[in-house]
Amino acid sequence: MATETETLLALYRTMVRIRAFEDAAEVASQGGVSAYGMTAAGTASVRGPLHLSTGQEAVPAGVCAHLHADDYLTSTHRGHGHTLAKGADPVRMMCELFGKASGYNGGKGGSMHIADFSVGMLGANGVVAAGLPIAVGAAHAQKLRKRHGITACFFGDGAINRGPFVEALNWARVYELPVLFVCEDNRWSATTPSGPMTAGEGASARAASLDIPALQVDGNDVVAVHRAGAQLVAQVRAGEGPRLLHAITYRVKGHVSVDPAAYRDPKELEEALRGDPIARARAAYLALPGAEAAHLQAIERGAADEVQRALAAAEAAPWPDPASAFTDVQTTGAGQWR
Repeated sequence: MATETETLLALYRTMVRIRAFEDAAEVASQGGVSAYGMTAAGTASVRGPLHLSTGQEAVPAGVCAHLHADDYLTSTHRGHGHTLAKGADPVRMMCELFGKASGYNGGKGGSMHIADFSVGMLGANGVVAAGLPIAVGAAHAQKLRKRHGITACFFGDGAINRGPFVEALNWARVYELPVLFVCEDNRWSATTPSGPMTAGEGASARAASLDIPALQVDGNDVVAVHRAGAQLVAQVRAGEGPRLLHAITYRVKGHVSVDPAAYRDPKELEEALRGDPIARARAAYLALPGAEAAHLQAIERGAADEVQRALAAAEAAPWPDPASAFTDVQTTGAGQWR
């Protein structure tokens, strides 16, 4: 069993890798020079919209630490952190963002549709709340096939005001499915604060109304997320039915990478930045007996090097063959439908 120091270092590594990837992708999407030494030649290298999860790293790190290779995961349009934490390859992820042939979707899907079935990552999703019924379907398949795996379903606070949220939770409860719902409550739905748009007490209260036990946790405290995740994952694995984790965090970037978020009160952002989850994890580690700052610095250098390699690979990767535009699409019967 890992020691407290080892566990916190592992969580810190995941969080720093996510932050490094997001920072580099953000700069590449804006056509600038990244902190990792690569340039985008003055033009945006990232193809399509880019939704960043900067500031939310503690949630995927703390939850995914308890997932196995044969567990499933569904994500959102803001899903790079979940994908990395589940074990996906950052090089193939960056290639997908750049629209290159060696990306996870052959350059066709972009940021919002990355999937890696080999690690159980069933896909990000550009439609708010659409990952919920997919997760429930995957969990139902696991139960019918008598698999030991579980499904983790990540979604944002905006998703709880859409129909699929109630439909998915109801189905999971009725059929006692092995699914952990994870609400990343970052307090913003696109450009609108979600609080005034949400009746009642939010995700955990709504889960309780459907007889699904829920825990609310400080989503910027990776140790608290890890502890709550351990408890809920163990219950789901034991066949006790679905659970929900309501992690309260904050989205420090705009809705997309080129959104300056001028609609937000600067004081709100300033306060949120003081609770940065990576800074809090660093402080928590350094407070432990025998902790060494050199270990953290090595992790940070490793993440920077990893991202630099991913950027270099994505810049050098080939573009898709134009003919590939006609593959992976639904057939209409060679015109017979007309």
